[in-house]
Amino acid sequence: MPTNNNLLETTPPSEKTPAILSSTQIQTYLSGLRKELNRVLLGKADVVEHLLACVLARGHVLFDDLPGLGKTTLAKALANAVGGRFMRVQCTPDLLPSDVTGFNILNQKTRDFEFRFGPVFADILLADEINRATPRTQSALFEAMAERQVTIDGEARKLSETFLVLATQNPVESVGAYPLPEAQLDRFAMKLKIGYPDRKSELELLSRSAFTTKETEANEVLPNGTLLQLQQSVANVAVEQPVREYLVDLAESTRNNRSFSLGLSPRGLLQWQRVAQAHAMLAGRDFVMPEDVQSVATPVLSVRLAGISAGVDKAIDAVLNSVPVPML
Repeated sequence: MPTNNNLLETTPPSEKTPAILSSTQIQTYLSGLRKELNRVLLGKADVVEHLLACVLARGHVLFDDLPGLGKTTLAKALANAVGGRFMRVQCTPDLLPSDVTGFNILNQKTRDFEFRFGPVFADILLADEINRATPRTQSALFEAMAERQVTIDGEARKLSETFLVLATQNPVESVGAYPLPEAQLDRFAMKLKIGYPDRKSELELLSRSAFTTKETEANEVLPNGTLLQLQQSVANVAVEQPVREYLVDLAESTRNNRSFSLGLSPRGLLQWQRVAQAHAMLAGRDFVMPEDVQSVATPVLSVRLAGISAGVDKAIDAVLNSVPVPML
């Protein structure tokens, strides 16, 4: 069930009006976000970079990792840093769609129905152990992810324009779980693994926890509405024709690779391009290079390419090695 105490809150998040940011402003904001998240999640700069690329591309993230590695801490830190409203749902088999989306309730005094907003009416939603929710509840959440709206009693209600789902699933435990089908996995932009920290980071983690917990709380970096501005700036990152052809060639290679039972869908290809644009913006460029496409290939493809064998990462490497890299 949702773990927040404000499930019956009746005010949705406010809408934000975008504006144009200069390249200097963009890099200043991105540098601040990167600094705050790396301060909270020690020794995982690559994870932070991929997460930021996904957020800028308006994509959702699936964390496929063991418990206790900092996924919830990272989700809270991201919400604080972008100045967004954070909500968390603990997915269980008895979780109902209305527990996620909200519901209409009869006001005994006025005899009118009032809508009580669910946790999807947030900016950052953490869906913990999403594969433990039933397919019916999963479907309600995926409608919100795909359309950024929910439909209750025939009425469509818009979500925050920056609505983002960070979902987790435990790759080890399978009892009482409902594996996500490929069509629903394709709604995620990335699959990330945090993994164990290195020795230096764990020693620092023990040292800071002995004195304070403030280091696990990120400071707000983005003024109100800035996240949407950054997300819309991604569309201005140029993708030249050779890079587009490179992406299409890679997609076709996944469809012809026998290591995958399913190839990359057109929706997945569009998502790959958008994440590559975000990666280029993080690198301080206004154009995409083949290196951007390659850098985000594994997290983007691993969430949506079903492998016949366990070596999905190796199969992705084989796809990248099978297509000539264009010269720009």
